[in-house]
Amino acid sequence: MPDPNSVSWQLHADPTMWIAGISSLYLQALHPKAVAGVVQNSNFQADPLGRLKRTADFVGLGVYGTDEEIATAAARVRATHRGLRGVVDGRTFRVDEPELLLWVHCSEVSCFETVLDRAGYGLSERQKDLYYSEQRSAAALVGLHPDEVPGSRREMAEYFDRMRPVLRRTPDSDVIYDFLHGPPVQGWVRHGLPVYRVLVGHLAYSLLPEWALELHGREPYAHADRWLRMMRRAALLVPGKIRRLAPPDHLRRAIERHGKHVTPGKARLP
Repeated sequence: MPDPNSVSWQLHADPTMWIAGISSLYLQALHPKAVAGVVQNSNFQADPLGRLKRTADFVGLGVYGTDEEIATAAARVRATHRGLRGVVDGRTFRVDEPELLLWVHCSEVSCFETVLDRAGYGLSERQKDLYYSEQRSAAALVGLHPDEVPGSRREMAEYFDRMRPVLRRTPDSDVIYDFLHGPPVQGWVRHGLPVYRVLVGHLAYSLLPEWALELHGREPYAHADRWLRMMRRAALLVPGKIRRLAPPDHLRRAIERHGKHVTPGKARLP
């Protein structure tokens, strides 16, 4: 059951989560099988905003949704993954292989924690470990056993050390890199692409770990942390009530269900 007193409840309400989420997609793309499964099965090129929104929707629902909403969404995601296949080096694989599900989960939560830390969110070392432990429940939603998922910063670092030999830049990872720098949007939204590319697309890339940047092979911004902190300060000037109107609106609905006392605020961190 979602817990208003958890680190996750507080952390995921921060506006920097959008940049952290995009950063995680760059990281996920370095696993050849994981990225092949996306490129070969997803319609992200035809519906870029829809694909990003669905991902954010599932992540937000896992923290702020009702038990029934979470169970329904998790069952839908597992059923979808169950029928998907990918091909790498002539070999067919299931996209719901535990190795791939674990890679996606770890890429996400690691970027959520590290990017917000670099943005100046200010979690203590104990709270960071608690966050990873809490997020094991999110891993369970996609079919992983919580005990087999890293539950602390040390365990997460050890996981990425083990995975490094598997990871590499591929033509598929280049597709994701180009997509995240300039999604093929239509209508009036396309006029904002130059700003998005500079302030979000390449900034999110620049926040990857050094080893991931080396694998992708493109130069990051020299002062990415400084830009990130400036953007966060600007975003926090927007009143929370207004920020929560942006989709997905799981947090707004959670506050309506539980009451204003569950509104995220750093003073409530465990």
